Amino acid sequence: MSEIKPVFLPERQRFSLDDNGKRIGAAHYRDYDGTDGVERIFFHTTVDEEYGGQGLASVMVKFALDNTISSGAKIVAVCPYVKGYVAKHPEYQAHLVQPTPSHLEILPRS
Repeated sequence: MSEIKPVFLPERQRFSLDDNGKRIGAAHYRDYDGTDGVERIFFHTTVDEEYGGQGLASVMVKFALDNTISSGAKIVAVCPYVKGYVAKHPEYQAHLVQPTPSHLEILPRS
């Protein structure tokens, strides 16, 4: 039986969805040293197509945002999915930092 769970992979700068050892999704981030501490920039979120439509991205993003807040970091939502998630969940508003050009400069180019 499948047990899908979110995991934190700081060495890879991402949060992932794990299905019995298989990585099926990821929320990619970069940490930025802001004036008031770490600001975690979420810039890309994916879930494998075969797992789509099950609400798994929201499970992973909630886990990622809660982990970020509990670590004392702020959230910078660049990824459209993460932006939409925080817009629907006002409990994250107090932890948001608006993206700046400095944030965007450190993101990988695709």
